[in-house]
Amino acid sequence: MRVLSLSMLLILTLASCRKKEWDAFYGRPDSLESPIYGRLQEKGNFSTLLKLIDKSGYKETLESGAGYWTFFAPNDAAFYAYFTDKGINSVDAIDENTARAMVQYMLVYNAFEQDRLDDYQASENNTGWTPNIAFRRRTAYYTGFYKDTSANGPVTAIAANRNNLLGSLTGNYISTDYNNKYVTYFTDAFMTSSALTATDYNYFYPNSQYSGFNVLEAKVVAANIAAENGVIHELDKVISPLSSIDEYIRTRPEFSSFRAILNRLFTNNMVSFIYNADATRRYQVISGKNDQVYVKVYSHLLSYAPNNENFMKLGDNDGQKDCWTMFIPNNQAVDNYVKNTLCKYYPNFDEMPIGIIVDFLNAHLFPTVVWPTKFATSRNSFAEPARFDPATDIFDRRILSNGIVYGTNKVSEADVFSTVFSEAYLNPRYTFMTRLFNTIGLRLLIAKSNVPVNIMLIPDQAFLDAGFTYNVNQSQFLFNGSTNGVPDRLERIIRSCVFFGAYKNMSDNLSGTGIVKTGDADGEGDYIKYNNFNIVTAGLEDSSQVAHVDSVKTASNGKVYFINRLLRYSENGIGFHLNKLGTASGSPFNYFWQLLSGNTQAYTATTMQIIGLTGFSTIFVPTNAAIQQAVDDGLLPKNNTTGGPNFTPTAPADIDKVRKFLQYHFLASHTAVPDDVIFPGSFETALKNDLGTALRLQINNSANALSIVDAFGRTAHVIIAQSNNLSNRSMIHLIDNYLKYND
Repeated sequence: MRVLSLSMLLILTLASCRKKEWDAFYGRPDSLESPIYGRLQEKGNFSTLLKLIDKSGYKETLESGAGYWTFFAPNDAAFYAYFTDKGINSVDAIDENTARAMVQYMLVYNAFEQDRLDDYQASENNTGWTPNIAFRRRTAYYTGFYKDTSANGPVTAIAANRNNLLGSLTGNYISTDYNNKYVTYFTDAFMTSSALTATDYNYFYPNSQYSGFNVLEAKVVAANIAAENGVIHELDKVISPLSSIDEYIRTRPEFSSFRAILNRLFTNNMVSFIYNADATRRYQVISGKNDQVYVKVYSHLLSYAPNNENFMKLGDNDGQKDCWTMFIPNNQAVDNYVKNTLCKYYPNFDEMPIGIIVDFLNAHLFPTVVWPTKFATSRNSFAEPARFDPATDIFDRRILSNGIVYGTNKVSEADVFSTVFSEAYLNPRYTFMTRLFNTIGLRLLIAKSNVPVNIMLIPDQAFLDAGFTYNVNQSQFLFNGSTNGVPDRLERIIRSCVFFGAYKNMSDNLSGTGIVKTGDADGEGDYIKYNNFNIVTAGLEDSSQVAHVDSVKTASNGKVYFINRLLRYSENGIGFHLNKLGTASGSPFNYFWQLLSGNTQAYTATTMQIIGLTGFSTIFVPTNAAIQQAVDDGLLPKNNTTGGPNFTPTAPADIDKVRKFLQYHFLASHTAVPDDVIFPGSFETALKNDLGTALRLQINNSANALSIVDAFGRTAHVIIAQSNNLSNRSMIHLIDNYLKYND
């Protein structure tokens, strides 16, 4: 028996030694801090928070060593102030659901000490940590199911957790993502990196002090309290779950007009409710009810979905470094703008193109954070700044769970609604031109408030009368039922309706008489003439017509001239117009026309085209007297009988003389008029030497004079009274001297 007792004692001793060895190797180290719940108990000034945790059902989560959290923990003093503010006495007055939501919102996934909170956990391309650019973290709290109203009545809904995509049948909703809310904080490292100051912080929280580490309106009074399952940051104020932008504006009657547009459910709808089977099953299990669940989905045309808590989700954590911003005008500002601008030509939103509604909304939806001191440098989807004064235009400012809201006393007037483009865009009489401005790309210029431009607007009826139509189903322009060559035709017409740069200034007043170039500021374009608001183009002259300016409006970047007729371009060759100018025997253009029409090396009679001139050009026509002088000087062949020019030489050398003479008077690839816009310079002619090099002329230009200097330094002057003759992408001038080439 004694032997047995000794044996048992030996076994117990050995077992005890092995357990100590096991505990020493695998057991919880004595130096390890307690879990979050225990650390709060040890600190002694979190008794109220502990009661809230108990009530929320999160005691077990925070009491165990499992998980890894950052906990923003308000101390007892913070709760006493909170109770006073709410008019309650203790945690007893807070229901379990609210308690759970509060604790969840204090809990951030993963443990972050202060020096890591402002670093971005970049998941894109495995780039790792990016220092000092993060100001938000995802919490354990999410809203879940709620009651909303669809086009068919009340529904059980859930918020979208992604921005919608074109053609998505689900609204791009991801069933496994609970759309957790974010909490915002401010650290010195982030503020410095972003060029922000306490001014930005106090704009939202005027009653809080910026300390260098704040969580919303709370100041962190003790940071980096280590726990077994995370890190605790002690706060001097209680933080509560924040609304999303979508949730916030739902409760604010002063934004009801803007929200009505943002939440349109019928014609031109911005919101739809899409049935989701996964969400329905989850709701029925949780609630025990049989309701179907619909995802509230915003249009893919909007810059973002205001109920999406996840930001862009291009990287898993990109919501750490950016968020949405919405400027929301009050009801008076919206109602006035709708009446006087958006619906000026439409009875209501149901009748207008959806693009107008979308552009109005997107002017206020910035898909990035906009800080109070960064209004001028932040950009919306139009690349336009926030055109508000933070001191005078903002009456409400909120940091929310998925972004920032600024309540404004005026609308954000987008360029598309204030520039010359707006007069076409907002008026259904000019749908054809609106489509053309978009198709050709001119909208990118004329719809910018910082690009000075004048335009002429042609009504849809004028296009229809000319044979142009638009097939909406196929997105095609047609001319007399055909698509052949139509885009080029229309582009040329539409470019004749815009005036950029110096030509914008020259077209500011069409009540007088003048000539001005149309088209791009730095490129070539057709010229038009004007006389007391009557407009002439080469094509209109061909048909003995004029276009008339019916009215004029001034926009933010220029003037709009409403005209009654298509600005036709000429489809005739330059020879057609030279023929009209030079056929009469007494015309000063006669000798030149006879030389041209009789020279097959320079001119094709059947098409009336000048050989070698395929684009824009200028024709300098010497007077008959000047051409006679060229004959006398031996530069042109002589008719030995009359002593004048030989218009139909047969000798190859003489034919070539005429060709060279003519081609040296053709300015290739450039139009020039006496308007002081063209800088003096050397320009190519159509004449080339044996090496293929184009011979050049020196052009000197001023407002009322244009002179040309040839290869021998001789000068010819444009005779203005008989010049500025319009042709097909060309100008025809009469000059008082011939130009002598040196090849």
